[in-house]
Amino acid sequence: MASEHSEGTGTGTGTGAGADTGTGADTGTGVESAALALKILVAGGFGVGKTTLVGTVSEIRPLRTEERLSELGESVDDLGALARKTTTTVAMDFGRITIRSGLSLYLFGTPGQDRFWFLWDELSQGSLGAVVLADTRRLEDCFPAVDYFEHRHIPFVVAVNCFAGARTYDARDVSRALDLDQGTPVVLCDARERDSGKEVLIRLVEYAGRMHAARLLDSVS
Repeated sequence: MASEHSEGTGTGTGTGAGADTGTGADTGTGVESAALALKILVAGGFGVGKTTLVGTVSEIRPLRTEERLSELGESVDDLGALARKTTTTVAMDFGRITIRSGLSLYLFGTPGQDRFWFLWDELSQGSLGAVVLADTRRLEDCFPAVDYFEHRHIPFVVAVNCFAGARTYDARDVSRALDLDQGTPVVLCDARERDSGKEVLIRLVEYAGRMHAARLLDSVS
């Protein structure tokens, strides 16, 4: 079970879904295999664990833009279930993880508070898909992220961050509560555990790959 986690935000990048970095490893046959870099968003409500997830899985030192919460911010940010939260991200979190040889993910944490949502359109450009982190104690906080990605037809998975002391629900219950489109994956995770976070990302890449392939087939049929 996870403790209270920080959250993250992000800015745009020229690295889009399926971008070729142009750097590959020699396969031993004299031909270099192209390295694929995919852009992934990590979204969700305020204080749900976005910064924690990015920092946990990133193989590089993550870029963070956190500031201490102020009294002015407390007047607009609901800290009811976040008594230990003292900082918030004001621009972005960025990290990178290699899933396998030749496939890397660039992770961009999005801002959770609604006053920063104007950044999301720029962040989402060129993205393969998104992870929507959810806290079952405040499930309604992830509705805006779910709506955003559904309306823009961006593939996403819902990752339920299992906080200490929170009631555990199975994936089907969460899917029904969020009224997700049929087939949208819901996974349970611990944002503090690297293997758990990596499994979420693998599920997203697999799901987004199927969605993009299906759309491509539809477009040529």
